[in-house]
Amino acid sequence: MSRIVLTAASRVGCVRSNNEDMVLAYDKFVRSEAYHTELETENIDRFVIALADGMGGHNAGEVASADTLANLQFFVNDLPKGLSVSEFNEMMVVWLDSINKIIASKGHVNPSMLEMGTTLVGVVYYGAKYYWMNCGDSRMYRLRDGKLSLLSTDHSLNTLKGEKRHSNVITNCIGGGCKNSFLDLYEFTDDFLPGDVYMICSDGLSDMVDDEVIEKMLQEGASANRLCEAAIEAGGYDNVSVCVFSVM
Repeated sequence: MSRIVLTAASRVGCVRSNNEDMVLAYDKFVRSEAYHTELETENIDRFVIALADGMGGHNAGEVASADTLANLQFFVNDLPKGLSVSEFNEMMVVWLDSINKIIASKGHVNPSMLEMGTTLVGVVYYGAKYYWMNCGDSRMYRLRDGKLSLLSTDHSLNTLKGEKRHSNVITNCIGGGCKNSFLDLYEFTDDFLPGDVYMICSDGLSDMVDDEVIEKMLQEGASANRLCEAAIEAGGYDNVSVCVFSVM
């Protein structure tokens, strides 16, 4: 049994006119606001904490991120009880295929949504086990014993080629015309420890604020909204969304 203290925030930034990011903070969808909650896993069968960074221009990116998070929450809540780790992984592959088709179909119906897409990063709690997942270049970090570690791997040309000039080009996403999207998905229950602080964020934070600064801010107990403010103070060139959850 764990107690989790969570803050989430999503901000439009200084340049963009609309916010295409969204956070699913356990029981609330967060966009252009800040949120705080606490939960006890002893009384909860399953939940999702996730972040999606939409893309596609106009309103399409915000549609892709919202649809993906809402569909994920519904899918996880609708899973039968008793799935093994391998069965859960298989079901998530089924979900990824399904949400890709849903996002693509909206583009076929409405040309303004053609090839809209979104990243996805987060944690699913199901069957007393924790899973973390990633698709795209949104990130998941962990602060343990005062040291910050990046757990996820960016699915980007920057990662493939090691060239900073490709940093905004992603190679994997949900929708977005991606033909072979995939989820990095790991069960990490035995490594989800009291005292850990986890942070998921869009690249609106990681592109604007150095990891060393993020580490110091998390050491000092910074909320998700304070981290968003740091990105905005650094220029806020993109939407910025963050969710911080501490394991008690």
